Amino acid sequence: MDHRDVLEAFNAQLPIKEKLVAAHAAIKIMFPFVARIAVAVYDPQTRLLKTFLHSTHDDNPLANYQALLDDAPSLKAILEKGLPRVVNNMLTFEDGTHEHTQRIGRAGYAASYTMPMFNEGEFFGFIFFNSKQQDVFTEQTLNQLDIYGHLIALMLINEFNSIKTLIAAVKTTGHITHQRDPETGSHLDRMSRYSLLIARSLATQYDMDDSYIQHIFMFAPLHDIGKIAIPDYILLKPGPLNDEEQAIMKSHAQIGRDMIDDMIQNFGLDTVQHIDLLRNIAGYHHEAMNGSGYPDGRRGDAIPIEARIIAVADVFDALTSHRPYKTAWSNADAIAALQRLAGEKLDQDCVQALVDNVSEVEKIQQQFKENIY
Repeated sequence: MDHRDVLEAFNAQLPIKEKLVAAHAAIKIMFPFVARIAVAVYDPQTRLLKTFLHSTHDDNPLANYQALLDDAPSLKAILEKGLPRVVNNMLTFEDGTHEHTQRIGRAGYAASYTMPMFNEGEFFGFIFFNSKQQDVFTEQTLNQLDIYGHLIALMLINEFNSIKTLIAAVKTTGHITHQRDPETGSHLDRMSRYSLLIARSLATQYDMDDSYIQHIFMFAPLHDIGKIAIPDYILLKPGPLNDEEQAIMKSHAQIGRDMIDDMIQNFGLDTVQHIDLLRNIAGYHHEAMNGSGYPDGRRGDAIPIEARIIAVADVFDALTSHRPYKTAWSNADAIAALQRLAGEKLDQDCVQALVDNVSEVEKIQQQFKENIY
C-alpha cells in the first residue's frame, strides 16, 4: 500500500513557518478542532515573552505582542508546577483581565493547551494549541499533541542553535584575532533591543511578521562582523582617521557580508529562516538615504528596511555611550541629532519609531548599563 508521510515537509529545506503549517495540517487530520498553533519565545535577560510564529495566515490576534512573564501568572505557574496548562473554557479563564487573554477571546478561541519548551533544561518559550470549541482537550488528545509539541520544539531548537553557533563563531573569531573588544557587550545588548523596538513599531507599515522581527533582533549583534578584519591601529585610533584609514574602515561592510556568506556555507545554515536579513544587516547598515553611504551607495527604499533599522539603533547607542575619545550624549541631544539626519542619512520612519518609544529606550539603558571598567 502507498503511504504518504504527513510530515514530509520536515525533510525539506523549508522555512520554519512552513514546517509549522505542515505540522498543523497533520494534527488537523486527527483533531480538526485545533484551529491554530502559536509559538512565543522567551528572553531571559528581560524576562519578556514575545510572539514568534503561528500556523494560520490571516488570523493572528497577538501580532507583534510581548509581555513580561511575571505579568502572566498562569504561564508563570506552568514553569513553577512543571506541568503544561489545559484550559477547556477560555470564558472563565483568569476572568479575562489580561490583554493576551482578551485578544484570544475576541478572536473566537474557546480552549487552549499550552506546553513549555526547554533546551537542555533551559526554558525558551511556549507552544499554544488553540481551539474555537470548548472541552475538546481530552487526556487522549493531549497525549497525541504532546508528541507534536516536542517535534515542534526540536525544530525550533535546531533553528535557534544554528544562529547561536553562528554568533558564537563570530565572537570567538573576534577574540582570537584581536584580543580586544571594540564593541562592548552592553552596546550590542542595547542596540539589538532598540532595533526590536523600531521593528515592532514599523511592523504594520512594512508588513513584518513576528518571526521577521525576532530575527532582526537576533542578527543585530552581528552587524559589524567585518570589523574583525580591520587593523587595531585604525579600529582603536583615538583621533580622526585619514583618507586611507577611512577607506580601510569602510571596507568592513563588504567584508562582513562576505564573511557571513562564507559562514553560512561552512556551517550549512542556508535553511535558517530569514538568513538574507543577516546578509543585508552586515552589508548595508552604513548605506545612507541620500545615497552617500557605503559600500554600494544605495539610496532610499533600495536599502533593506532591516539595515535602515540597525543604522538608527547603532547610531543612537554610539551617541549615548561613553567612549575613550568622547563623553556620552544625553538622550535629548542624541534624538535631536537623529532628527537632523532623518531623511538624509537615516530613515525618517525608523528615527520616528525610536523617538516614539523613548520610555522603552530608557528602560533598556537602565537594564544594560555600560561598565567602562
